[in-house]
Amino acid sequence: MVATIIMSASVSPLAPQHVPDMPAIAGVRLATAQAGIRYAGRTDVLLALFDAGTTVAGVFTKSKCPSAPVEWCRDHLKSGKARALVVNSGNANAFTGKSGRAAAKLTADAAAKAAGLKPFEIFLASTGVIGEPLDASKFVPVMQGLATRAHAGDFFTAAQAIMTTDTFPKVATAQARIGKATVTINGIAKGAGMIAPDMATMLSFIFTDAAIAAPALQALLKDGVADTFNAVTIDGDTSTSDTLMMFATGKAAGAARIARATDPRLKAFKKALQQVLGNLSEQVARDGEGARKLVEIVVEGAVSKASARRIAMSIANSPLVKTAIAGEDANWGRVVMAVGKAGEPANRDKLSIWFGGIRVAHKGARDPGYDEAKVSAAMKKPEIYLKVALGLGKGRDRVLTCDLTKEYIAINGDYRS
Repeated sequence: MVATIIMSASVSPLAPQHVPDMPAIAGVRLATAQAGIRYAGRTDVLLALFDAGTTVAGVFTKSKCPSAPVEWCRDHLKSGKARALVVNSGNANAFTGKSGRAAAKLTADAAAKAAGLKPFEIFLASTGVIGEPLDASKFVPVMQGLATRAHAGDFFTAAQAIMTTDTFPKVATAQARIGKATVTINGIAKGAGMIAPDMATMLSFIFTDAAIAAPALQALLKDGVADTFNAVTIDGDTSTSDTLMMFATGKAAGAARIARATDPRLKAFKKALQQVLGNLSEQVARDGEGARKLVEIVVEGAVSKASARRIAMSIANSPLVKTAIAGEDANWGRVVMAVGKAGEPANRDKLSIWFGGIRVAHKGARDPGYDEAKVSAAMKKPEIYLKVALGLGKGRDRVLTCDLTKEYIAINGDYRS
């Protein structure tokens, strides 16, 4: 079952045409509200409540200037248990000093009182403007209603509540077998700008009814993020608020409790989790601020996978490469520049480059069979495949990005207005 997204002029042209029918997750209840954090008449707060026994894992930004909610979550993740999650949009509660820490505590206290929980059982995330105080008192009047209304189901509305400059909600789902039990994995995410994740994405939350111990859940999440969210860049900027958390309720019928991430019964679950993380991270790339092109960059023939990743990111984060793609120009010279500046082993005279499956440069020079008309036609497509072959080894990696357009400047030039 799928639901059609109603496209409008304001929605990214790269948005998925359909979204999945998101099933309920046993042990998860959701509610959203308008707290007026930054804009009037806009849903901007999400409360997720979890049944007792829910385990939690998380990876967070490596920024040296993390937000107050990131610090709160890090401090409380050690317990491995969660009963609630509060997410707000409109204000990141970052670079807010003591008032930011007080706002985080007030938010947790309000949620705990409304749901009959303890503050240390509450996890927090905030997204929006950095450097402006968060008036957490605005949560107090809506929190009781959120706790009362919370019900199983509506992950799409939950994803809408955490949007900032996103043009569409990001959701994904998959199922897998663990032993004799069928378990479900649902995910939501937000992110469109300030995206160059470092252990996480802007904000993303994964929910499952599998029964997995917190240490195993942590290991699965850390492994899963490496080639999904950490392989996406929009503009090369890592957020102060990057948060990716996973909650496992253990409420799937007949679910056996898994204690180790290496348990062979997790084989299908790992694949399904990777599918959800990969789907969400691609949607982030598709919703890059002002984006008109989804760009997949593959680097092969590197001395190692790590080297290939660094070269691919150098290409993906180059404003010159990204603007050339926006202009539908297969400018391989800019790709050569990005390879050369990456600081990784490369040999100019072994380098080959492809745009849209068409080789445009080979062994250090323009391809002798280069056909401008064919390449121009390929560059007009909404999805661009860019491949670089270094000819040095077996290292290979893949990253996703988007083009850089005038709309990106317009969005970010007016962001605090």
